[in-house]
Amino acid sequence: MKKIVFLLCSSLIISCSDKPKDKTLTNETVKSEVETTENFDWLLGDWKRLNNDEGNETFENWKKNNEREYLGIGFTLKNGDTISQEKMELTKTNNQWNLAVSFPTEKNATVFKVTQIENKSFTCENEQNDFPKKIHYWFDNKNIKAKISNSEMEIDFEFEKIK
Repeated sequence: MKKIVFLLCSSLIISCSDKPKDKTLTNETVKSEVETTENFDWLLGDWKRLNNDEGNETFENWKKNNEREYLGIGFTLKNGDTISQEKMELTKTNNQWNLAVSFPTEKNATVFKVTQIENKSFTCENEQNDFPKKIHYWFDNKNIKAKISNSEMEIDFEFEKIK
Protein backbone atom coordinates (compact mmCIF):
# COMPACT_ATOMS: atom_id res chain seq x y z
CA MET A 1 0.00 0.00 0.00
CA LYS A 2 2.86 2.39 0.85
CA LYS A 3 4.40 1.66 -2.56
CA ILE A 4 1.14 2.56 -4.35
CA VAL A 5 0.78 5.83 -2.43
CA PHE A 6 4.45 6.65 -3.14
CA LEU A 7 3.99 5.93 -6.87
CA LEU A 8 0.80 8.02 -7.03
CA CYS A 9 2.48 10.95 -5.22
CA SER A 10 5.53 10.68 -7.47
CA SER A 11 3.34 10.65 -10.58
CA LEU A 12 1.39 13.64 -9.34
CA ILE A 13 4.56 15.63 -8.63
CA ILE A 14 6.06 14.80 -12.04
CA SER A 15 2.85 15.66 -13.90
CA CYS A 16 2.57 19.00 -12.10
CA SER A 17 6.14 19.96 -12.92
CA ASP A 18 6.56 23.52 -14.19
CA LYS A 19 9.04 22.41 -16.82
CA PRO A 20 8.37 24.48 -19.96
CA LYS A 21 6.59 22.64 -22.70
CA ASP A 22 8.03 22.50 -26.21
CA LYS A 23 6.71 25.55 -28.06
CA THR A 24 6.67 24.67 -31.72
CA LEU A 25 6.06 27.47 -34.20
CA THR A 26 3.33 26.65 -36.65
CA ASN A 27 2.87 28.22 -40.05
CA GLU A 28 -0.01 30.24 -38.59
CA THR A 29 2.20 31.61 -35.80
CA VAL A 30 4.94 32.61 -38.24
CA LYS A 31 2.38 34.10 -40.64
CA SER A 32 0.83 36.11 -37.80
CA GLU A 33 4.23 37.46 -36.69
CA VAL A 34 5.13 38.45 -40.26
CA GLU A 35 1.77 40.18 -40.74
CA THR A 36 2.29 42.12 -37.51
CA THR A 37 5.82 43.13 -38.49
CA GLU A 38 4.91 44.05 -42.06
CA ASN A 39 1.81 45.95 -41.05
CA PHE A 40 2.29 49.67 -41.65
CA ASP A 41 -1.18 50.66 -40.41
CA TRP A 42 0.45 52.75 -37.67
CA LEU A 43 1.28 55.27 -40.45
CA LEU A 44 -2.37 55.76 -41.41
CA GLY A 45 -4.04 59.12 -40.91
CA ASP A 46 -3.29 62.82 -41.02
CA TRP A 47 -0.12 64.04 -39.31
CA LYS A 48 1.30 67.49 -38.56
CA ARG A 49 5.00 68.13 -38.04
CA LEU A 50 5.91 69.44 -34.58
CA ASN A 51 9.55 70.44 -35.18
CA ASN A 52 9.07 72.68 -38.22
CA ASP A 53 11.05 75.68 -39.39
CA GLU A 54 9.43 78.89 -38.14
CA GLY A 55 6.62 80.05 -40.40
CA ASN A 56 6.21 76.66 -42.08
CA GLU A 57 3.57 73.99 -41.55
CA THR A 58 4.33 70.47 -42.76
CA PHE A 59 1.80 67.66 -43.05
CA GLU A 60 1.73 64.01 -44.06
CA ASN A 61 -1.28 61.91 -44.90
CA TRP A 62 -1.14 58.11 -45.26
CA LYS A 63 -3.81 55.79 -46.66
CA LYS A 64 -3.87 52.04 -47.16
CA ASN A 65 -4.81 50.89 -50.64
CA ASN A 66 -4.47 47.19 -49.80
CA GLU A 67 -2.18 44.80 -47.88
CA ARG A 68 0.69 45.52 -50.30
CA GLU A 69 0.30 49.26 -50.89
CA TYR A 70 0.29 52.35 -48.69
CA LEU A 71 0.05 55.81 -50.24
CA GLY A 72 1.32 58.98 -48.63
CA ILE A 73 1.46 62.63 -49.46
CA GLY A 74 3.60 65.20 -47.71
CA PHE A 75 3.49 68.95 -48.17
CA THR A 76 4.76 72.12 -46.56
CA LEU A 77 2.84 75.40 -46.38
CA LYS A 78 4.26 78.87 -45.84
CA ASN A 79 1.74 81.68 -45.37
CA GLY A 80 -0.94 79.37 -46.75
CA ASP A 81 0.96 78.59 -49.98
CA THR A 82 2.34 75.15 -50.82
CA ILE A 83 6.11 75.46 -51.06
CA SER A 84 6.91 71.74 -51.39
CA GLN A 85 5.03 68.52 -52.03
CA GLU A 86 5.95 64.85 -52.33
CA LYS A 87 4.07 61.64 -53.00
CA MET A 88 5.11 58.42 -51.33
CA GLU A 89 4.22 54.86 -52.25
CA LEU A 90 5.16 52.08 -49.86
CA THR A 91 4.61 48.91 -51.90
CA LYS A 92 5.47 45.23 -51.72
CA THR A 93 6.43 43.51 -54.99
CA ASN A 94 8.07 40.09 -55.25
CA ASN A 95 8.37 39.87 -51.43
CA GLN A 96 10.30 43.18 -51.29
CA TRP A 97 8.96 46.40 -49.77
CA ASN A 98 10.03 49.65 -51.45
CA LEU A 99 9.33 53.31 -50.78
CA ALA A 100 9.01 55.40 -53.94
CA VAL A 101 9.15 59.18 -53.41
CA SER A 102 8.19 61.56 -56.20
CA PHE A 103 8.02 65.33 -56.53
CA PRO A 104 5.84 67.24 -59.03
CA THR A 105 8.98 68.77 -60.57
CA GLU A 106 10.64 65.39 -61.24
CA LYS A 107 9.80 62.95 -64.01
CA ASN A 108 10.66 59.75 -62.11
CA ALA A 109 10.25 58.66 -58.50
CA THR A 110 13.27 57.89 -56.35
CA VAL A 111 12.98 54.33 -55.03
CA PHE A 112 14.31 53.31 -51.63
CA LYS A 113 14.58 49.61 -50.78
CA VAL A 114 13.17 48.75 -47.36
CA THR A 115 16.14 47.12 -45.63
CA GLN A 116 14.71 46.66 -42.15
CA ILE A 117 11.20 46.16 -40.82
CA GLU A 118 10.38 45.87 -37.14
CA ASN A 119 7.19 46.33 -35.18
CA LYS A 120 6.09 49.92 -35.96
CA SER A 121 9.40 50.85 -37.57
CA PHE A 122 11.12 50.60 -40.93
CA THR A 123 14.30 51.75 -42.64
CA CYS A 124 14.87 52.12 -46.35
CA GLU A 125 17.96 52.98 -48.36
CA ASN A 126 19.15 54.12 -51.77
CA GLU A 127 22.92 54.50 -51.84
CA GLN A 128 22.77 55.98 -55.37
CA ASN A 129 20.76 59.00 -54.19
CA ASP A 130 22.67 62.09 -53.00
CA PHE A 131 20.26 63.03 -50.24
CA PRO A 132 18.78 61.27 -48.50
CA LYS A 133 20.45 57.90 -48.76
CA LYS A 134 18.53 56.54 -45.78
CA ILE A 135 14.98 57.10 -44.52
CA HIS A 136 13.89 55.76 -41.13
CA TYR A 137 10.29 55.93 -39.82
CA TRP A 138 9.13 54.76 -36.39
CA PHE A 139 6.15 55.09 -34.10
CA ASP A 140 7.08 56.53 -30.72
CA ASN A 141 4.33 56.39 -28.12
CA LYS A 142 1.69 58.39 -30.02
CA ASN A 143 3.80 60.27 -32.55
CA ILE A 144 5.55 59.30 -35.75
CA LYS A 145 9.22 60.15 -36.02
CA ALA A 146 11.33 60.08 -39.14
CA LYS A 147 14.93 60.72 -39.99
CA ILE A 148 16.39 61.29 -43.43
CA SER A 149 20.16 61.18 -43.75
CA ASN A 150 23.37 60.61 -45.64
CA SER A 151 26.91 60.41 -44.26
CA GLU A 152 27.18 64.20 -43.87
CA MET A 153 23.84 65.29 -42.46
CA GLU A 154 20.50 64.24 -41.08
CA ILE A 155 17.10 65.85 -40.66
CA ASP A 156 14.68 64.77 -37.93
CA PHE A 157 10.92 64.92 -38.21
CA GLU A 158 8.30 64.48 -35.50
CA PHE A 159 4.61 64.30 -36.38
CA GLU A 160 1.55 64.31 -34.18
CA LYS A 161 -1.76 62.89 -35.33
CA ILE A 162 -4.41 65.41 -36.31
CA LYS A 163 -7.76 64.49 -34.82
